[in-house]
Amino acid sequence: MHNSELFLYNPINKKNATCSIWMAFPGPESFAMSSLGYLWLFKSIDEFKDVNIERIYSDTLNPHFKPDEINFMGFSFSFDTDFLTIFAMLEKYNIPLKTGERTNSHPMIFAGGPVVTANPAPYESYFDFFIIGDGEAVNFEIIKEYQTHKELNKHDFLKLISQIEGVYVPGITKDKVKKITKKLDECIYTPILSEKAFFPNTFIMEVARGCANRCGFCIASYLNLPLRFMPYEDIISTIDFGLSHTNKIALLGAQLSAHPQFDKICDYIYEKIKSGQNIEMSVSSLRVDAITPEIMKTLVACGQKNITLAIEAGSERLRKVINKNLTKEQIFNAAKIAKEAGLKGFKFYGMLGLPTETYEDLDEMINLAKELKTIYKGFDISFGFSTFVPKPNTPFQWCGRESTKLLEGKTAYIKKEMHKIGVTATVSSAKWDYWQAVLSRGDSSLGDFLEETYRLGGKLGAFKKAAKKYNINTDYYACENWSFETNLPWDFIEIKPGKEFLINESKRLLSGDSN
Repeated sequence: MHNSELFLYNPINKKNATCSIWMAFPGPESFAMSSLGYLWLFKSIDEFKDVNIERIYSDTLNPHFKPDEINFMGFSFSFDTDFLTIFAMLEKYNIPLKTGERTNSHPMIFAGGPVVTANPAPYESYFDFFIIGDGEAVNFEIIKEYQTHKELNKHDFLKLISQIEGVYVPGITKDKVKKITKKLDECIYTPILSEKAFFPNTFIMEVARGCANRCGFCIASYLNLPLRFMPYEDIISTIDFGLSHTNKIALLGAQLSAHPQFDKICDYIYEKIKSGQNIEMSVSSLRVDAITPEIMKTLVACGQKNITLAIEAGSERLRKVINKNLTKEQIFNAAKIAKEAGLKGFKFYGMLGLPTETYEDLDEMINLAKELKTIYKGFDISFGFSTFVPKPNTPFQWCGRESTKLLEGKTAYIKKEMHKIGVTATVSSAKWDYWQAVLSRGDSSLGDFLEETYRLGGKLGAFKKAAKKYNINTDYYACENWSFETNLPWDFIEIKPGKEFLINESKRLLSGDSN
């Protein structure tokens, strides 16, 4: 426990612990302490009797426990390139990278999170097991099995837990693995407030999980189906609980503003501010078509100056292809409401290189920016773009990326044209996104390639050299369109609504049929 931390729960005294765990975050402490999922999993195990648990980050200097004193080391795996930091952390504690090189005296290494829930295949030779889906209950089962069967060697123990729903043990699991979906029966919130967090002393709480819009490229939407909302009363009591400890709160949810009582939640906070309470509130994202004067009024009163809105594509045609059914009128209406409420500006988020995209679609994005600038003078408008990366378990998982050269041409074009009209546009690196796509649609044959990339320093050149050394056709993973008959590396993971649905959805969207 650090002086800069405030625990919002009571950790149980662990005098005679029978199990010790490192909960590892592949990034610095500041990021870990703003990661709601990571902290909530830590809290849930920290409240478990007879279990020692310690948080470990990439910048941890002197952990309380030594590697030979811990039984499990679990990683939160949220981004494709996290493997580089995970490998560095294992080596820091003299733990061999590959499962085959570790003995019974080493801790068992496992991972959970969106990357490995969607597709654990490239990482199979590095982890003893994976948690597929929402992990709280699964973690408890594994710990209980360990406490009951401490005498088992590693292989026999892994065999035992491979029977638990939501656990995937490479080399042992033979059947399909069902993704675990947690009922939202409690409001998940930041259990430890920290001055060192990226968002210092901010009480983050989950209002909604999942997204019913199902954009064709969006892994967050498909992995977290169905859309679930926390009951209004629970949200209000959790807000009050958070505000009793800090004045900074953040509401989280992919489809936050679709909550049936979101206006009412905003009114509740606004009334508190009106009565003299100092509250700083931010929101993770808002849908353009769900922006109301009540929401904007509250955000402005909470000190928010700009918000990010995802419109993904500039033309209505392309927005229909990706299932983002937004009209130009809705975008302009959102800007009008925001400006009238006193907001200073919008940052629009979009994607380049989406399936079927043409330069005409890019021109429509530029014209949209131009019109907004003209109509709403003095309203700050900027754009942030990433390039399309095909993701497992989405309708666009069969779609390859355009070549890096083509995408860099589009990047240069949109930056230049936006600059001409006085709008800032930032674009992610097409070269880095290419390697993200390779990892995203990768299979178990990428194992040695990953380690070689890490050994060579993990920069862009390292990926290229490692692929050459192992003669891997990386364009196959990143750029090729795959047929619907292709056996996908992640087919063994059972995620609703299932492969047949995704095939039909892919055909529907790419044919331009948005009904």
